[in-house]
Amino acid sequence: MFYFRFVLSTLLFPFLFFAQTTPKQFTVKYIEEPMQIDGILDESVWDIAESANNFQQYFPSDSILALQQTEIKMLYSATTLYIGIKLNTEGSDYVIPSLERDYRAGGNDNISLLFDTFNDGTNAFLFGMNPYGVRREALISNGGIGLSGFTTSWDVKWQGEAKIYDGYYVCEMAIPLTSFKFKQGETKWRFNSYRFDMQTNETSTWAEIPQNQFVFGLAFMGDMVFEKPLGKSRTPMAIIPYINGIAGKDYETNEDRSNLNFGGDAKVSIGNGMNLDITVNPDFSNVEVDNLVTNLTRFEISLPERRQFFIDNSDLFGSFGNERDSNPFFSRRIGIAENLDGETIENGIIGGVRLSGKLNENWRLGFLNIQTEEDEANEIASNNNTVFALQKKMFSRSNLSFILVNRQTFEDYDFLAEEDRYNRVVGLDYNLASADNTWTGKFFYHKSFAHALGDRDAAGGVDLQYNSRYLNFGLRGNFVGNDFRSDLGFIRRQDIVAARPFVEVNFWPKKGNMNFHGFRFNPNAIWRPTLDYQNTDYTIFTEWQSQFKTQEELSARMFNRYTFLTESFDPTDTDGGVELPADQGYYYTSFEVEFQSDRRKVLSYSLEPGYGEFYNGTQFALEGDVSLRLQPTVFLSLGLNYNSIQLPEPYESADLWLVSPRINITFNKSVFWSTLVQYSNQLDNLGINSRLQWRFAPLSDLFLVYNDNYFVNTIMPRSRSINLKLTYWLNI
Repeated sequence: MFYFRFVLSTLLFPFLFFAQTTPKQFTVKYIEEPMQIDGILDESVWDIAESANNFQQYFPSDSILALQQTEIKMLYSATTLYIGIKLNTEGSDYVIPSLERDYRAGGNDNISLLFDTFNDGTNAFLFGMNPYGVRREALISNGGIGLSGFTTSWDVKWQGEAKIYDGYYVCEMAIPLTSFKFKQGETKWRFNSYRFDMQTNETSTWAEIPQNQFVFGLAFMGDMVFEKPLGKSRTPMAIIPYINGIAGKDYETNEDRSNLNFGGDAKVSIGNGMNLDITVNPDFSNVEVDNLVTNLTRFEISLPERRQFFIDNSDLFGSFGNERDSNPFFSRRIGIAENLDGETIENGIIGGVRLSGKLNENWRLGFLNIQTEEDEANEIASNNNTVFALQKKMFSRSNLSFILVNRQTFEDYDFLAEEDRYNRVVGLDYNLASADNTWTGKFFYHKSFAHALGDRDAAGGVDLQYNSRYLNFGLRGNFVGNDFRSDLGFIRRQDIVAARPFVEVNFWPKKGNMNFHGFRFNPNAIWRPTLDYQNTDYTIFTEWQSQFKTQEELSARMFNRYTFLTESFDPTDTDGGVELPADQGYYYTSFEVEFQSDRRKVLSYSLEPGYGEFYNGTQFALEGDVSLRLQPTVFLSLGLNYNSIQLPEPYESADLWLVSPRINITFNKSVFWSTLVQYSNQLDNLGINSRLQWRFAPLSDLFLVYNDNYFVNTIMPRSRSINLKLTYWLNI
């Protein structure tokens, strides 16, 4: 009850909302005739279009107009938004790492357009293009205040072509209005655009954004005003069937995994703001494999969701709570389970539905229901997984959100304990974002329910942050009860009360090659309520970081740590190794330096060495990567993570290696081949994933995927598979 009163009192903490100056705007004129999309703006109708121009420099300065200007013109018909863009350049020496769709924008030449169609400063659609006409699209959520709200896995049909001229290039786009969600009768959208120009070494935006904010932040936008109100948006139903043939074998169990699967998805528009997604027997074998991680902690590591079905409006479901300690819904829990040996295996999804989107200007709704298969041989029950979320906009850009998560089995399995038959979580989150993003934060309280659950069944937290050009600080803390449980969530650890304040001071030199540098002080401490609030962990994090006008980055960090082990632990994870004893505390200090080179170069790299005390021993760490760009066809990279852990006898010492070479080849804008090799002696695995993709029609693909895994020490095979998968996007 104390925690509940604490959270409610914090919600009443006074905060400020700041008004912005009058935004820039332009008019989008209505036309009747269709346009030809060829990268040549020779239609006479472009002469009547108004321009979004006078781009502002964002990097290396945010106080002058862009040196290379950009002009954006827009027109629209009853069905389509047409966009013509002229981008002035110093020359034609463009940086284009790849011809594959959904490229990463930083470090190469491109432009991105953001459309806040509900004018709420919280969510936006992004469309982008580079000088070779390669396209990308993304969803922006949570106001664009962090990278977690930037999702490039979203796909939608639209047209775009580019053409290079002497001293500039042109991008021309035709985006169906059905690709957006918006209110019927709307007369304006909030809009912004940002551009990377590698030749001038300049990033620029249409609406001015200070450098202490993310370049895709939705607090800083202008207006695009439609000449006549928008009509009703009706997206045709899309049917996306697939067929997948797999030939494979598990060499550990000598099991044949060959199979032929059929299934598919359907997408249905409901009104102007809602999407209904349906999936039957989904198959995710074409999804890119996870990057392996060397884990030296006592806790599980969270990996990002890559499956398309869970992506659209994912912030409605997955942004609750605290990403670090207690997120009540983590979609990757669905479709995986543990076998009798405690190993993670795939748990097939029978089918599911998801309804998500805008009810109106102020309300958003999310509903998800998925049924998974039973696997009695591994004592895995068939579960129904349900999530219901409701979000109400408050003030300028804040919102109040409610969530209900329910995992339940309806069958009476003999192997299933009573306390595992169901688990529920209800929660309330208040997400704060001031008009100009100076104040951001989160306040939340969640409660879990299960059979015979104890009294410490809640989690909550406070995160209030101030962000300005020279001074940033945060008042952050959270708790997770010892009995708090969320089977569909990510709960890193229970029985904690944590405090994680920080303060950061930044400097912006007016002269010299340094763009900015700053200092950050971030003490973290954890207490255990069931141990009479004993302080079991603290880390005092001190950092100096800098960025140069030539785009290199350099930082240095110091960690002063204390860890009290309540359970024995071997950080090397050696089979049968001697573990550090429980009920003992360790003080240890370490240092690390990180350098990131200029990503515009053909050869670029990052290097992060570190050394210091580690529990009762020492650790030398070296992490880095190197990339070679043979544009626009070949991109080669090599990732390295090395940890040398030396503990005194009789405890375990180890040299842990994680090596990850990758090759990406884009033969053209429709055929892509990527191969990733990952060697980890901690996980005793050498994995090879090779994927050939042919996009033979819009959002329709043929995949050929080869997976091979070996034991590291014996080089004996663990598992091997090859699958051929065909998907086709059919609008009805």
